[in-house]
Amino acid sequence: MSTEFTGLHAIVTGAGSGIGLAVAQGLHAAGAEVYGFDIAQGEMAGVAKWIFCDVASDESVATAFETLAKSTDVIDIVSNNAGVGAVGTILDATTEEWLHLLNINVVGISRVSAGAIPFLRKSKAGSIVNTCSIAATAGLPKRAVYSASKGAVMSLTQAMAADFIADRIRVNCVNPGTADTPWVARLLSQAANPTSERAALESRQPLGRLVSAAEVANAIMYLASPRQASTTGTILPVDGGMFGLRLPK
Repeated sequence: MSTEFTGLHAIVTGAGSGIGLAVAQGLHAAGAEVYGFDIAQGEMAGVAKWIFCDVASDESVATAFETLAKSTDVIDIVSNNAGVGAVGTILDATTEEWLHLLNINVVGISRVSAGAIPFLRKSKAGSIVNTCSIAATAGLPKRAVYSASKGAVMSLTQAMAADFIADRIRVNCVNPGTADTPWVARLLSQAANPTSERAALESRQPLGRLVSAAEVANAIMYLASPRQASTTGTILPVDGGMFGLRLPK
């Protein structure tokens, strides 16, 4: 079993379920001390120390870091996973929905990362990894608001990488394809025919299946690893070939 993260401290947002939980589990298994920032403990017990955090709130994020400071003054890794989705075109979207998604998916990453910078500056291996999406690079139908938020996350990642390179804090992101997570399961449950909708999601990825949360977590851990000390400003697709492959039917 790898122990490359032994002695390191990590914040994982959205650690209660899905990709965030898989990241927390992977980092914990590899020796890291993990702090799970989430609005609910979910399934992180025994894997991460839960600290209540609503990434949509300045006050909640500030309080979370005050709590964290009681346990450590150094953070080596921040994995930003907390986010929400939306279905529909711009004709369906309300201003409230736009503001809600952008506040959580984009500003939430900024809030947590900004709060973590003083902790990361004390690390010899500071790293931030943002969970973005294939929606940032591919036009997906009826995902207008979500896609816009993830496009912003990708651009934000590169801007942050430039801003903090002098501090030796690396910033990267992963672009998962459709992943087999509780969030996707909830979306499928709302479809008129969940079985056919799942089959459609699977078939649009060249590998012919959904991406697993563990596969995305492994990519996040790769980018977060001190072994990748020269990797920053990188966007890593984990999408079953959807970004780069154009296979014949």
